[in-house]
This record gives sequence, C-alpha cells and structure tokens, in this order.
Amino acid sequence: MSDLTSRAKEWIAGDPDPATRRELQELLDRGDTAGLSDRLDGSLSFGTAGIRGVVGAGPNRMNRAVVIRTSRGLADYLLDVYGGPPTRPVVVGFDARPDSRRFAEDTAGVLGAAEIPVLYFPEFAPTPLVAFAAKHLAAAAAVVITASHNPPAYNGYKVYGANAAQIIPPTDAQIAQAIEAVGPASGVPLLEDPFDAASDIVAPVPPHIFDCYWVEVNGQRRRRSGSELKIVYTPLHGVGGEAVGELFARAGHRRLLPVPEQVAPDGSFPTVEFPNPEEPGALDLAMAMAESEGADLILANDPDADRLAVALPFGGGWRLLSGNEIGVLLGDYLITDIESTPIVVSSIVSSPMLKRLVEKRGGVHEATLTGFKWIVNAGLTLEEEGRGRFVFGYEEALGYTVGGTVRDKDGMSAALIFADLAADLAERERSPWERLAELWAEFGLWVSAQHSVTRTGPGGMESLVEAVDRISQEPPETVGEWRVEAVTDYRVGAESRPPWLGAQALVEVDLGEVGRLLVRPSGTEPKLKIYADLVGRVGERPIQDRDRLTARALALAEELGALAGL
Repeated sequence: MSDLTSRAKEWIAGDPDPATRRELQELLDRGDTAGLSDRLDGSLSFGTAGIRGVVGAGPNRMNRAVVIRTSRGLADYLLDVYGGPPTRPVVVGFDARPDSRRFAEDTAGVLGAAEIPVLYFPEFAPTPLVAFAAKHLAAAAAVVITASHNPPAYNGYKVYGANAAQIIPPTDAQIAQAIEAVGPASGVPLLEDPFDAASDIVAPVPPHIFDCYWVEVNGQRRRRSGSELKIVYTPLHGVGGEAVGELFARAGHRRLLPVPEQVAPDGSFPTVEFPNPEEPGALDLAMAMAESEGADLILANDPDADRLAVALPFGGGWRLLSGNEIGVLLGDYLITDIESTPIVVSSIVSSPMLKRLVEKRGGVHEATLTGFKWIVNAGLTLEEEGRGRFVFGYEEALGYTVGGTVRDKDGMSAALIFADLAADLAERERSPWERLAELWAEFGLWVSAQHSVTRTGPGGMESLVEAVDRISQEPPETVGEWRVEAVTDYRVGAESRPPWLGAQALVEVDLGEVGRLLVRPSGTEPKLKIYADLVGRVGERPIQDRDRLTARALALAEELGALAGL
C-alpha cells in the first residue's frame, strides 16, 4: 500500500482537476487498495486509434491530466516533425459526452500554448465532419474527443495525421514516446479558456465547413433528386441528428422522420443500454416508430455518426441488414456505370463477396488489416498509383466511406447514399432485399457470423493467444463437414505483403470453395473473435436461406473455438 500511496499522492500533486484529485484522495482516505490499483497500475496506451477508457482519476483513466499530457506529447511530435510550430493548423472537435468539451478545450489550450495554430468546432460535431475539416483545411493533424459507441462512462482521444486519415505506424509509436517524456500535467503550459478568449492562435473553424462537406458528398451521389420514401432515422442520442437532417433536406429526401426520444444529443444515452446500433434492442424505438408510421426504411448512426445501421421491413416486422450486406449493396450501387476504374477496399474480416463482385465488374479490390486507417491508406495509395478512383471502403462492423470525402468511416454520407439506393430501387418497384437476392444469385449466397470468447482474470489474454497459436500450429483437419484446405498466420510473412496487410495477430482457416474462418484476438480487451464466412446457393426463399446458412456459420465459428480449447 505504501507504493500505491506515494504514487497516488504524486498523481494528485500533478493533477489540475479538483474533481479527480478528490476521487483519488477519497480512495486514499478509505484505504481502498483495489480502487487505487485499478487507477494507478498501468496507463491508457496511445495507439493508432489514440486513447480510450473510462473517465476517472489516475493514469489508467480518461481525465484532464491524461488529455493534457497526451496533447503536449502530440505538440512535441509536431514541433519535431515540422522543425517548429507548423503553419498548418490542428483541427479539434468533440462529441456530446459530459467531459468532451472540457477535454477539447484542454487539447486546444496545450497546442495553442505551444504556438501551434488550432481551428476548433465551437459546439459538438460528428466525427466525420471533423475528419472532413482536417482534409479540407489541410491540417497538420486533427483531434476528436469521442468514445464513439462505447457506454456513457467512457471517453476517448482520436488522432488524424497530416493526410486527414487515422495515424498508422510508426507515427503512433513516435507520439506515444513523446507523451512518455511529458512531466506532470500541472507543469504543462496551457492557454486558459481557449474557446472563449480572443486569440490569433486558437480560432473556430470556418462557419461554411458543412457547406463544403455537402458539396463533396453531393458530388459522390449518382442520384440528382430526392424521394418521397418515409425514412425513420435515429442518431442514438449522438451528434449526427442535425447534420443528417440537413444533408437529407438538401438532397431532397423530404420525409426523414427522426426518433423524437433519441434525436437530441445526450451523453448519458438514456433510452439504450449500449449506444451501439449493432447491439440487440438499440433500434427498438426506431422499429416501433417505423411500424406506426408505415416507413420504408430505418437508418441509424452511432453517437459520433461514423457508423451506419440499416433495417428493412420484412414479414410484417423489421430486420437488420448485416454490416456485410450493407457493404455489398453500397459497393454494387457505387461502382455501377462508373466511368473510371473503381477501387474498392474492405477489411480482411469483411465478406469475400464484394471482391468477387468488384473484380467481375472490372474494378480493383484490395483487402486490408482491420481498421479504417488501413482501408483509407490503401485506397489513397492505389489511386495515387493510377490504378483507378477510390470510390468505396468498408468494414463489417458498420463502417463505410464513400469516395474520398472523408478519410475515415462516415455514417452520414453512407446513410444518404443508402437512401438514394433505396429510392432508385423503389422507382423500379424493387427493394434492397430483392437487389440482395439478385446479387446472391449471381455471386453466391454469402453469409457471415461472429463468435466471441472472453477470458477475464489472471492469464485470460494469454489463454486466448495460446488458442490462436494452437489453430495456427496444430490446425484441425476438418471443421464441421468441411476439410481445412490451408491455414494462413498473418503474424508472419508481412515482408511479402503490402503495408496495409502487414503483421497482425490474425489466423485464417481456408475451407476451400465453401468459405473460411478467421480468428483474431482483440487489441484492447481479453476477447477472441472468430469470424465465419460461408457461401451457398440461393433458392426461392432467399431470406430464409440466408438465415439458415448464417446459423450454420455461427455453429462453425463456435466449433472452431471449441477445437482451439476455448
């Protein structure tokens, strides 16, 4: 306890926030060893996604001290790269969580004190709009204070690089090293109230930034009119509501119906257990409203509006499309009748169906490691090499980017393009389900399922890594009724692959023509994810065929987990 006590007192002495100082002091006064250890043993690690964690006191929590030290590390990195303060600004934005504005002010205050110019969003903003501003304003970097679809207790610090995409190695390690060298937060120079004080170094983003975003999004559309489709929309208490409403109004989709209980930004997310549109129950209010309104379509963003979920009417109720089904529909729509060679990029754990579709249409498809940083960098690189035009990228976890408007996931423009797609189909008296069935008939009925295994407690993560090793080194001869044709371990052989398909803790089990399985440990929690992709034939009842094959895919993923000793 003596070591914990001294570390707690040291942190308190360097913490500028009286609330988190008080939190640690109360734990000290109670002699709460477990509480102190949880906050002080270890720290939030900075990576390609920045940092994210539970809000609270200590280095292992999101708080003002951590944000200030992280911002100073980012400042020192930029000063080193540019040989002094860059002339290009750093864009700063934030979501509607309770501490986000304060963290954004601290970020701007630290950068401004280092004489690095800052352009900030004065009110909460969708993450895609901040990422767009970074590109449009030729920023040296951008920071978004957001925890996306994590529960209310979380917050995060997301960083974009000079190309307005998420940072990739070695930039993340260089920034992390700079953060490590920063002393206590109380000693970091900081401009006070940077959003309120008039300053030449810290200023708001231009008020026309959304107009510029709209121009680029509209330029990606195939459709030049709106529709009379009834579309129920929910931002899940996040920051996308106003921006999406304006996008749809300008596009002419006049019957967008926001879910009233969820349209106002509220970082406590009062109507959902988890503010993630993938979670069961998250769209219950939207589905109830769609039923009562006789809607044609449900669109949902997560709280920072970088992901998109879609639900369609089916059998007297509503059914969610999978992330892969949305990706295939958007990809098919965006490359149809395109003049240049389309470049389409998807993560390796996303459905193989899109690759077959794109290549049959004469396009270029590239697979990447998981994470939009790789998807965007691959698309931009292939475009720079003259291979074609980067028109679409996606990952199965509801992340989509349309063209180069935003160099990250953008659930807002994806929502608009999906509405256009549905409107085009409706004019031909067809539905997205029917278009999917046509694509299944052409390319095979591809379905996907995911099985997760969590191991908490001592040795939990080690047991999961051992399971990955077992699958790689002692693979089963069969999974289900199918023979294992090959096993690829992506932890090795990176030197022969492009940088966006480098070394990663990922093992692929090839089942030949019927599909594949992939095994990947989470990078942030003691969880192993097993993905299964199967292909079958579509019959006269495509959706029922899809459901049956999806259940089989899930059973295969579970079986592989059991074979690995989990």
